[in-house]
Amino acid sequence: MSRKVTDNDVEPRVARHAKTIIIGSGFAGLGLAIRLSQQGREDFLVLERGSEVGGTWRDNTYPGAACDVPSHLYSYSFALNPDWTRSFSKQGEIQAYIKGVAERYDVLDRHVFDCDVQSMRWNDDAAQWEIGSSQGEFTADTVVSAVGALCEPSLPDIKGINDFDGEIFHSARWNHDADLTGKRVAVIGTGASAIQIVPAIADKVDTLDVYQRTAPWLLPRMDRPYLLPERLAFKHIPGVQRLSRAAIYAARETQVVGLAKFPPLMKAFEALSRAKLQIEIRDPELRKKVTPNYRIGCKRMLISNEYYPALDRDNVDVVTDRIAEVKAGSIVTEDGTEREIDALIVATGFHVTDSPTYNCMVGRDGRTLSEVFDDIGQQAYKGSAIANFPNMFFLVGPNVGLGHTSMVYMIESQINYVSDALAAIDGQGLRTVEVRPDVQQAYNADLQEKLGKTVWNTGGCASWYLDKHGNNTTLWPDFTFEFRRLTKHFDVSAYTTSTADAAGANREVVAAQ
Repeated sequence: MSRKVTDNDVEPRVARHAKTIIIGSGFAGLGLAIRLSQQGREDFLVLERGSEVGGTWRDNTYPGAACDVPSHLYSYSFALNPDWTRSFSKQGEIQAYIKGVAERYDVLDRHVFDCDVQSMRWNDDAAQWEIGSSQGEFTADTVVSAVGALCEPSLPDIKGINDFDGEIFHSARWNHDADLTGKRVAVIGTGASAIQIVPAIADKVDTLDVYQRTAPWLLPRMDRPYLLPERLAFKHIPGVQRLSRAAIYAARETQVVGLAKFPPLMKAFEALSRAKLQIEIRDPELRKKVTPNYRIGCKRMLISNEYYPALDRDNVDVVTDRIAEVKAGSIVTEDGTEREIDALIVATGFHVTDSPTYNCMVGRDGRTLSEVFDDIGQQAYKGSAIANFPNMFFLVGPNVGLGHTSMVYMIESQINYVSDALAAIDGQGLRTVEVRPDVQQAYNADLQEKLGKTVWNTGGCASWYLDKHGNNTTLWPDFTFEFRRLTKHFDVSAYTTSTADAAGANREVVAAQ
């Protein structure tokens, strides 16, 4: 005889607990996982929405995808790769490197893959984070968000775009089953992804319309395959690869002087870019279209040796009129011109200052991170902690981004800070740590004062570096070694902390001013 199942018969779902939970496993999350493992901290989990590590380099598989930072600098300092095949690595090689590092340092068993985090809420009574995901419930004493800035595709708000009948996809969600050969293709956007995609497909398609809102500044891409003697030296002669890495770092760091200290120096880069434009674009009308009208460096500087020649092809057209509407098989611009297309590639970047992930993080006072940022603007302390979010740290948080060199250097700096914070929590018996609002405000006031003198704020452009309040909440306005110095140790005095006494009652301890 069958029996009706009642609520009493169903076992309650028990949340899986870890002392520390890391959200995301790109360069940042994986790097922290390795550091914790090296320190003997095994009570942690990495929740990754993808099926493997890699983050940006797992997701962005579009034709021509490659890095714009030299290979030897775009790697962990503790896991140099002597086997890079060229000076600027392509997507597949970087992804293989990341996967290889994860395997070598034996942290994959601490990962939960295909785990899409849907909610994170602070429980003040329990002093822990409650996390809802596609793989069930989790709790953690401390959460580290390693959700990268370039992970949530930004789709344009264009009338009719959802009614397009042909192939349509974002550059970060490339449909490899779509055959573009002989098709009429449109690309919306002229940013870092677009300048790699356009040359990669221009000779395969019938026609290619490139919709440009703002022309980018382009510099030469000093890319070449490494010769066998070089690769042998990197692999077998001690110090050669580190010396190469140090030279690249020093050369890149000199750009900070023009970008953040004395913007008029950027005129030298502008002269180089103008010369490149003059040489590579034959058509004077096209050259006029793709000449930027703002100071170089104000937006992200791009590197390519193939983009301008691709635009100069007979089957490629640069369209500068704004798009009015997308129809089932065409795009109509505001001047009334209708261009028929078979496929539409959206290369419009990512949600950087308005990431949807902020909506699922609920802090101590019940507000989401989106609501907090809506009120005060996107800000953090050392890009790593945010008031109202106890026991939560951020990797690649606000004002940690760069416009000139390797983000891996900044990531490792933050890993130093966060791992030291976790050690301090354990060593001092802290139940909660939360950055003081006055400390956060003072830190960000100083940042914005420095940013006010940079090319990003004075170069005459609008960019994704700025939030809706007009503040540059994306970039670090100084030398990267200065950020490394600031994040060398966890400064507990900047935080409000609490401990638990032997009976389990909470005792609030405000750190010394």
